Amino acid sequence: MTSTAAFAALRAQLATLTTEAFRPDLADIDQLSTHDIATIMNAEDATVAGAVAERLPEIAAAIDATAARMARGGRLLYAGAGTAGRLGVLDASECPPTFNTDPAQVVGLIAGGPGALVAAVEGAEDSAGLAAADLDALKVGADDTVVGVSASGRTPYAIGAVRHARAAGALTIGLACNAGSELGAAAEHAVEVVVGPELLTGSTRLKAGTAQKLVLNMLSTITMIRLGKTYGNLMVDVRASNEKLRARSRRIVALATGAADGEIEDALAATDGEVKNAILVLLGDVDGPTAARLLDASHGHLRAALRAAATPP
Repeated sequence: MTSTAAFAALRAQLATLTTEAFRPDLADIDQLSTHDIATIMNAEDATVAGAVAERLPEIAAAIDATAARMARGGRLLYAGAGTAGRLGVLDASECPPTFNTDPAQVVGLIAGGPGALVAAVEGAEDSAGLAAADLDALKVGADDTVVGVSASGRTPYAIGAVRHARAAGALTIGLACNAGSELGAAAEHAVEVVVGPELLTGSTRLKAGTAQKLVLNMLSTITMIRLGKTYGNLMVDVRASNEKLRARSRRIVALATGAADGEIEDALAATDGEVKNAILVLLGDVDGPTAARLLDASHGHLRAALRAAATPP
């Protein structure tokens, strides 16, 4: 196919996508007041949560499948280009400080590599082979989950990642913002959140980006809840890497146990600052080494460890 014919075919394909649709009712938006534009934009954004809600059954099924693989030692890998890739990298980068995960456990891949986070890398998103090479470098296998992220659902990098991962036996999820997408068809789990045309035609960093952020938040957060990384709604696996997080750690122990400050300090000292272990020391009336042993036996689930601590030997 000649370059002219290829361009025409791509243009025709884009014209069929909801995320690329033109809104005639907004054709004069540049002539409105700033307040009026902000009002319209806010109203558009308010529709995104509803669009995500329509896909909750698919999202929940994808999360349960992901958690089952990660419980076996698998990884969660995001793959996307442009805004979609950046959102995956963002979600992955926030897991270590929030859930004390190893940086290699949740990984964001962006077409073109780290440099693409701050500048466009021409042609990177068009390469399915590049996605395959990125996944091969990580030795993707059967216990891993690979999430292809693409607003259009047609990005070759995201589709290539999903197809390559699926061939390797990995669980695959396709997150798109168009129904009946090629990405969704390629994945074992299709999550297609249709948010409709954008305020600015084709600017999928807007509603589509917001929808993707919401779904990725659910995917990582609820998976970590399923893996025992929380106790109720407390981040008991938080990594205290700065003063704010050290203060938060102490507050989490206080909220979970109701213990006095001195008791909290003693418990944290006995557990090398591990929040989950300190809570078990206080609520289970065990010492630091016993807390570590019980948590290891319960695969990190604090409630299970507390039940074990309360069970007579």
